Amino acid sequence: MFFRLDRAVAPHSSTHAPDRRSSRTEYSVAVSIASRLRQPFSGMSHALGAVLSAIGLVILLIAAHGRPWHVVSFAIYGATMIVLYAASALYHSLDVGPDALRRLNKLDHMAIFLLIAGTYTPLCLVTLRGAWGWSIFGTVWGLATVGMAAMMLWRGCPHWVRVTIYVLMGWIAVIALRPISAALPPAGLWWLFAGGFAYTGGVVFYATEWPKRWPNVFDGHDLWHLFVMAGSACHYVLVLRFIGAAP
Repeated sequence: MFFRLDRAVAPHSSTHAPDRRSSRTEYSVAVSIASRLRQPFSGMSHALGAVLSAIGLVILLIAAHGRPWHVVSFAIYGATMIVLYAASALYHSLDVGPDALRRLNKLDHMAIFLLIAGTYTPLCLVTLRGAWGWSIFGTVWGLATVGMAAMMLWRGCPHWVRVTIYVLMGWIAVIALRPISAALPPAGLWWLFAGGFAYTGGVVFYATEWPKRWPNVFDGHDLWHLFVMAGSACHYVLVLRFIGAAP
């Protein structure tokens, strides 16, 4: 009887031992990869954001059902999301020389201008159209161009200049609040402003770099990244569920 019990238990033990060893190995590999990144949390979180953005773009293009304005605006919006998260992931992950790091930093900041303008694009070209839509579309893309030009040509562009343009672009929609309210249902407006407040709330941590309690582990900049992802998620729901439903 004891012999049979041993035989019955032995295979069970041997089956689970490799699983535990495999889990430990995978965990060790993950820790090893993270330790090689310059800023692990920011790099990995926005790498995930890039992957989710690519998947989200495919879903949006399917949801567009071949409608020209939807396809064009969704493609621009999805592409700018991918660019932002990919640029951010590269900048925060790669441990490269000072010159390369400075270029990646510029690309990271320039991509923020692109995402803000890209997020407005479906709202302008599908929801609003007409005079309001084209006016806001031209304004936000004009500001994005100015911001990116400042990043490229203005050596040592002050931190506050970028942040001011980010916030100005983000909230310029309030000048068209009445036509936007007429075109979107209350739930759509909620997602629009929820995303705006998430981005703006994150800017506080981005500008102040607070908290600084766990440097190189999790700090104010990492918290800003989470706010950015939350803002992107809110606006993605807006585009997919409400702007996508527009004829």
